[in-house]
Amino acid sequence: MSITRKIVLYSLLILSVLFMMFPIFYALMISFMQGGEILRGNLIPDSFTFANYQSAFEKVPLFQYLWNSFYVSAVVMIGQLIVSSLAAYAFVFMTFKGRDFIFFVFISTMMIPWEATMVPNFLTVQKLGWLNSYSSLTIPFFALAFGTFLLRQQFKTIPKELFEASQVAGISRFRFFWNVVLPVSKTSLITLGIYSFLTTWNMYLWPLLVTNNESVRTVQIGLKQLQSQEISTEWGVVMAAVVVVILPTLILLFIGQKRLQNGLTQGAIK
Repeated sequence: MSITRKIVLYSLLILSVLFMMFPIFYALMISFMQGGEILRGNLIPDSFTFANYQSAFEKVPLFQYLWNSFYVSAVVMIGQLIVSSLAAYAFVFMTFKGRDFIFFVFISTMMIPWEATMVPNFLTVQKLGWLNSYSSLTIPFFALAFGTFLLRQQFKTIPKELFEASQVAGISRFRFFWNVVLPVSKTSLITLGIYSFLTTWNMYLWPLLVTNNESVRTVQIGLKQLQSQEISTEWGVVMAAVVVVILPTLILLFIGQKRLQNGLTQGAIK
């Protein structure tokens, strides 16, 4: 690649990064501004203050919302890893009648919009008595077609001869799954874990439907609640809460970015 093409390419990349990061940077700056500075359209605050952050935690139970989101996201992540890995293992290493057809039906659920299943899921949760509980926020999301597909593609890269040799040696299926399959697929498991955590953390509509008290509501609902209270005057308070909420997701993305990219492509390279 010529020097000119490199300069043009890197210039476009830098401009793209600036364009994508500007909203986050501006939100961060607003979180340190007073109301008058925001109305004047300042890009940088005249003086940095943490008063907006203090107000955000005082106006809504933000600590409780953050804990609820973290707990729900962690439970969903663990549940999806367990269910998806076991299902993918069955679809790859176990032979049973109609296996391919069942897998096709299972994967075809990815084409069904979430909105189409929301009402039946809500009625099911309601009949089970799970409204306003962590169960309604976690258990319905344990079975994930995308996670099963991702891990199945990774598990297929493991030679079948290795599984057959383990059967001849008298190693149980679960031991082979635990001691061989999972360690080899660590990158894909981390990828699925990050994806599950971030998706659950950013969920808004379902928690809004199945919860109506602060003890189990998640942080996205808290942001909307704060925005509804402060939309006319105190945008600095709202942006302070937004920064607090997106900070864990940004840290997780920066830490796991390389594994996330590798995990999404590893199963496709065989």
